[in-house]
Amino acid sequence: MKKNIAILFISALAGFAGNPINTPTNTPVKPEDVVTKMMRQDTIRQKTSGAYSWMARYSLHNRSRNAEMLVHWTRTADGLKRYEIISESGDGGVRDHVFHKLLESEVEASKPSERNRSRMDFYNYSFEYVDQEELDGRPAFVFDLTPRNDSKYLTKGRVWIDATDFAVIQVTGAPAHNPSFWTKKVDFVQRYKKEGDVWVTASNHSITEAKIFGTADLTIEYFDYNIAPVARAESADSR
Repeated sequence: MKKNIAILFISALAGFAGNPINTPTNTPVKPEDVVTKMMRQDTIRQKTSGAYSWMARYSLHNRSRNAEMLVHWTRTADGLKRYEIISESGDGGVRDHVFHKLLESEVEASKPSERNRSRMDFYNYSFEYVDQEELDGRPAFVFDLTPRNDSKYLTKGRVWIDATDFAVIQVTGAPAHNPSFWTKKVDFVQRYKKEGDVWVTASNHSITEAKIFGTADLTIEYFDYNIAPVARAESADSR
C-alpha cells in the first residue's frame, strides 16, 4: 500500500487556453496568465522561504488495522527535508510499509534532482480552465490537470489557485500512475493554508484501495509551523 506523498506537493500547471477571466479587481486575465503568475510566485517562494519546521500527524484506519505516527519535519534553506519520528503506535505493518515509505518518498522528492519532476509547470502539466470558486473565504481559479509525462510524482485531477496570491490552495485527484503493485486506487484531497507570508500544507486526506489492507482512510495533519521571519526577502535580493 505504498502511496508516494510527493505527488501531492505541487507548484505549477501546464498549457491551456480559454476565454479571459476576471481577477477580484475585475481586470481581464487569460487563464494561461493565471498559471504563469502562479509559477512565478512559486519560484519566488521557493527561493525566499528559508529554513522552517513543522509537525505532522499520520493516521490510518480500516476495518482491521489502525496506526498513528507523529513526526517533526525540518526544511533547510535549500529545500531539502529531514524528519524525526517522535512517536508511533498501532499496526506494525502499516507503520513499516505505509508511514515509513511516505517519509522516505517525501525526503526523496525534496532533493534538487527530483524537484522539477513534481513541479506544476508547463513542462509537466497541461491545464483546462474550469471556473472561479470561493474556497475558505478566498476567491480562486479552478483548473483541471493532465500530466504531460510519465513522472511518478504527477497528479491527474484538479487544482485551485488563489486569485490574490496566485498560490495553490487545494489539489484533488489521484496519482497519474499507480504508486505500487499492491495499490489498486488512491484518491486524495490536499489543502494548503497561509502562515504569515508563506503558503504551507495544511492537510492531506486520501482513500486508498490496496490488495493487502483493503480500503484504508489515511489522514495527514500539518501544524505547529515555525517559520523564520523575513530575512528571507533580504537573502533573496543578495543572491
